[in-house]
Amino acid sequence: MFKRIGLFLLVNFLVLLTIVIMTSLLGVGGYITAYGIDYGSLLVFAAIVGFSGSFISLALSRWMAKKMMNVRVLDPNGNLTSEEYRIVQLVHNMSRQSGITKMPEVGIYDSPEVNAFATGATKNSSLVAVSTGLLNRMDDAAVEGVLAHEVAHIANGDMVTMALIQGVVNTFVVFISRILAYAVSTFVREEYATIVHFASIIFFQIFFSILGSIAVMAFSRYREFHADRGGAMLAGKEKMIHALQSLKQNVQLVDTDQQALQTMKINGGASKWTKLFSSHPDLDDRIRSLQSL
Repeated sequence: MFKRIGLFLLVNFLVLLTIVIMTSLLGVGGYITAYGIDYGSLLVFAAIVGFSGSFISLALSRWMAKKMMNVRVLDPNGNLTSEEYRIVQLVHNMSRQSGITKMPEVGIYDSPEVNAFATGATKNSSLVAVSTGLLNRMDDAAVEGVLAHEVAHIANGDMVTMALIQGVVNTFVVFISRILAYAVSTFVREEYATIVHFASIIFFQIFFSILGSIAVMAFSRYREFHADRGGAMLAGKEKMIHALQSLKQNVQLVDTDQQALQTMKINGGASKWTKLFSSHPDLDDRIRSLQSL
């Protein structure tokens, strides 16, 4: 718990520091002038705020995932068990098939959940990790399908694309929220304008962030289908379908507390929200999509 809080505070400190430095250097912090909003300055300010968090999170994603999940990275030249060696070889062989020039790190994290994830800032700086629960409950064919899915995520550059989409959405949220907040503040008396402006920014930012998350989650679901198809090409269609069917049988063994990592995992589990806000499609839909190929 304390480790998660510490990492959260570290990332947010780096984001705030980046925003302060960039806005100071570019002189775009004061976008409200005596004549109204300077839309050019506001757009630059919104882009800095919007992309800072996404890019810093992306840059630290592999390191943070290893720390948060206590991932044990497997050394290909180290003293590995036969199962560990097989996992490393599968990931590396499929990575070569996908055109990845620098092999991903391969790791195992201790958890009863049946899941796996891929992360990293670039294709050549990535990590594939599987849970002990997955290795204990899945047969070799299903494990191969899961690993193929994760390698497909890396080959598709999904982590970078997700960061870019999140950055665009964040920029839109910051930009439109401040325009509307300024407009609202003009309808109240001058002595209340600052308070109303600040409160309106918070309200509109929350509101548009919720709307924006629909677009982000829609892409997240699309990339899962795309990674399934990529996994089918690497491991074979039947193994990929078998992997998803195995996940379905163990869907109750998914850790939904690690929300920061849910979009990186092969299985997001049952969502408490509607499908619009789910990072993963229904497993039955994913299986049917592969069967139709």
